[in-house]
Amino acid sequence: MPSIFSKIVQGEIPAYKVAEDDICLAFLDIFPLRKGHTLVIPKKEVDYLFDLDDATYIHLMEFAKKVAIGIKKTIPCNRISMQVIGLEVPHAHIHLIPINTMADCNFSNPKLQLSKEEFEQIAQSIRQNIIL
Repeated sequence: MPSIFSKIVQGEIPAYKVAEDDICLAFLDIFPLRKGHTLVIPKKEVDYLFDLDDATYIHLMEFAKKVAIGIKKTIPCNRISMQVIGLEVPHAHIHLIPINTMADCNFSNPKLQLSKEEFEQIAQSIRQNIIL
Protein backbone atom coordinates (compact mmCIF):
# COMPACT_ATOMS: atom_id res chain seq x y z
CA MET A 1 0.00 0.00 0.00
CA PRO A 2 1.50 3.37 -0.99
CA SER A 3 2.48 5.74 1.80
CA ILE A 4 0.72 9.08 2.22
CA PHE A 5 3.91 10.67 0.82
CA SER A 6 3.77 8.49 -2.30
CA LYS A 7 0.18 9.62 -2.76
CA ILE A 8 1.39 13.25 -2.57
CA VAL A 9 4.09 12.49 -5.17
CA GLN A 10 1.43 10.93 -7.44
CA GLY A 11 -0.87 13.95 -7.01
CA GLU A 12 -3.57 11.90 -5.27
CA ILE A 13 -3.30 14.06 -2.14
CA PRO A 14 -2.67 17.82 -2.28
CA ALA A 15 0.36 19.39 -0.62
CA TYR A 16 1.89 22.82 -0.18
CA LYS A 17 4.93 22.17 -2.37
CA VAL A 18 8.02 24.32 -2.00
CA ALA A 19 10.48 22.53 -4.32
CA GLU A 20 10.59 19.57 -6.67
CA ASP A 21 12.90 17.85 -9.10
CA ASP A 22 12.92 14.43 -10.75
CA ILE A 23 14.15 12.68 -7.58
CA CYS A 24 12.90 14.72 -4.58
CA LEU A 25 9.96 16.72 -3.32
CA ALA A 26 9.71 19.26 -0.49
CA PHE A 27 6.40 20.37 0.99
CA LEU A 28 5.12 22.01 4.14
CA ASP A 29 4.26 19.78 7.08
CA ILE A 30 0.51 20.18 7.68
CA PHE A 31 1.10 19.69 11.42
CA PRO A 32 4.02 22.11 11.80
CA LEU A 33 6.00 22.80 14.92
CA ARG A 34 6.93 26.22 13.49
CA LYS A 35 5.99 28.24 10.42
CA GLY A 36 8.05 26.95 7.52
CA HIS A 37 8.35 23.38 8.89
CA THR A 38 9.04 21.45 5.69
CA LEU A 39 9.31 17.77 4.79
CA VAL A 40 11.82 16.64 2.17
CA ILE A 41 11.34 13.21 0.62
CA PRO A 42 12.73 11.09 -2.17
CA LYS A 43 9.97 10.42 -4.69
CA LYS A 44 10.91 6.77 -4.66
CA GLU A 45 9.20 5.11 -1.70
CA VAL A 46 11.80 3.63 0.62
CA ASP A 47 10.87 3.20 4.28
CA TYR A 48 14.24 3.80 5.94
CA LEU A 49 16.56 6.66 5.03
CA PHE A 50 19.69 4.52 5.22
CA ASP A 51 18.18 1.97 2.83
CA LEU A 52 18.27 4.54 0.01
CA ASP A 53 20.85 3.86 -2.68
CA ASP A 54 23.89 6.14 -2.37
CA ALA A 55 23.05 8.36 -5.34
CA THR A 56 19.51 9.04 -4.08
CA TYR A 57 20.71 9.61 -0.51
CA ILE A 58 23.36 12.12 -1.62
CA HIS A 59 20.89 13.91 -3.90
CA LEU A 60 18.29 14.05 -1.11
CA MET A 61 20.80 15.70 1.24
CA GLU A 62 21.91 18.21 -1.42
CA PHE A 63 18.27 18.97 -2.22
CA ALA A 64 17.43 19.37 1.49
CA LYS A 65 20.32 21.83 1.88
CA LYS A 66 18.96 24.02 -0.93
CA VAL A 67 15.49 23.93 0.61
CA ALA A 68 16.89 24.75 4.08
CA ILE A 69 18.71 27.78 2.65
CA GLY A 70 15.44 28.94 1.09
CA ILE A 71 13.55 28.48 4.37
CA LYS A 72 16.23 30.41 6.28
CA LYS A 73 15.91 33.32 3.80
CA THR A 74 12.12 33.30 4.31
CA ILE A 75 11.44 32.58 7.98
CA PRO A 76 13.24 34.63 10.66
CA CYS A 77 15.18 32.12 12.77
CA ASN A 78 18.63 31.31 14.12
CA ARG A 79 18.96 27.92 12.41
CA ILE A 80 17.18 25.30 10.38
CA SER A 81 16.97 22.07 12.34
CA MET A 82 17.23 18.86 10.35
CA GLN A 83 15.66 15.82 11.91
CA VAL A 84 15.19 12.31 10.64
CA ILE A 85 12.87 10.30 12.81
CA GLY A 86 11.09 8.13 10.30
CA LEU A 87 8.61 6.33 12.51
CA GLU A 88 5.38 8.15 11.71
CA VAL A 89 5.27 7.54 7.92
CA PRO A 90 6.94 4.52 6.25
CA HIS A 91 8.66 6.67 3.63
CA ALA A 92 12.12 8.20 4.16
CA HIS A 93 11.84 11.89 5.00
CA ILE A 94 13.68 14.80 6.55
CA HIS A 95 12.09 17.47 8.74
CA LEU A 96 13.49 20.98 8.19
CA ILE A 97 12.33 23.21 11.05
CA PRO A 98 13.16 26.89 11.56
CA ILE A 99 14.33 27.24 15.18
CA ASN A 100 15.61 29.81 17.65
CA THR A 101 16.05 27.39 20.57
CA MET A 102 16.29 23.64 21.05
CA ALA A 103 12.74 23.65 22.40
CA ASP A 104 11.44 24.78 18.99
CA CYS A 105 12.08 21.35 17.47
CA ASN A 106 10.54 19.25 20.24
CA PHE A 107 7.89 17.04 18.64
CA SER A 108 6.01 16.94 21.95
CA ASN A 109 5.17 20.64 21.52
CA PRO A 110 1.67 21.57 20.34
CA LYS A 111 1.41 21.82 16.57
CA LEU A 112 0.53 25.13 14.93
CA GLN A 113 -2.93 25.63 13.49
CA LEU A 114 -2.52 27.51 10.21
CA SER A 115 -5.13 28.46 7.65
CA LYS A 116 -4.99 27.33 4.04
CA GLU A 117 -4.10 30.91 3.11
CA GLU A 118 -1.20 30.96 5.60
CA PHE A 119 0.16 27.67 4.26
CA GLU A 120 -0.11 28.94 0.68
CA GLN A 121 1.63 32.22 1.52
CA ILE A 122 4.46 30.47 3.39
CA ALA A 123 4.96 27.93 0.59
CA GLN A 124 5.03 30.65 -2.06
CA SER A 125 7.53 32.73 -0.08
CA ILE A 126 9.84 29.76 0.45
CA ARG A 127 9.59 28.76 -3.24
CA GLN A 128 10.77 32.23 -4.24
CA ASN A 129 13.91 31.81 -2.11
CA ILE A 130 14.99 28.37 -3.32
CA ILE A 131 17.60 28.02 -6.03
CA LEU A 132 17.68 24.47 -7.37
